[in-house]
Amino acid sequence: MLHIFTDAYFMQEALKEARLAAALGEVPVGAVVVSNGRIIARAHNLTETLNDVTAHAEMMAITAAANFLGGKYLEGCSLYVTLEPCAMCAGALHHAHIEKLVWGADDEKRGFSKYGAGLLHPKTTVERGILAEESRSLLTGFFRQRR
Repeated sequence: MLHIFTDAYFMQEALKEARLAAALGEVPVGAVVVSNGRIIARAHNLTETLNDVTAHAEMMAITAAANFLGGKYLEGCSLYVTLEPCAMCAGALHHAHIEKLVWGADDEKRGFSKYGAGLLHPKTTVERGILAEESRSLLTGFFRQRR
């Protein structure tokens, strides 16, 4: 069966990771890194599991992709993440030279765009709002259960 690899397809894969995070009691954020139309890294939030505030889905995905590629730069790669990255993750994406960033739900409280798009590498292209409702619904459902 031939798959058409679109932004929505890869965001569905990131949503699968977000569901894995939720099953662990983690904030349901998932990410995948794509190179040449192929997923080379999958990750989800692990801040509670690892007791590490830096273990965001994006950070875990960057590390996994760099290990896969054998280098610290992710040039030519795209990151798909279910929630807009925070300033820390945007800075890491800048240093990794990510080519394209795609996210689902905006994060009005902690999203990097609140501080300006200059946090990303100047060559990074951005797409937002891909499967935003699915991403937002997963997050709101998680926090509703917690309260």
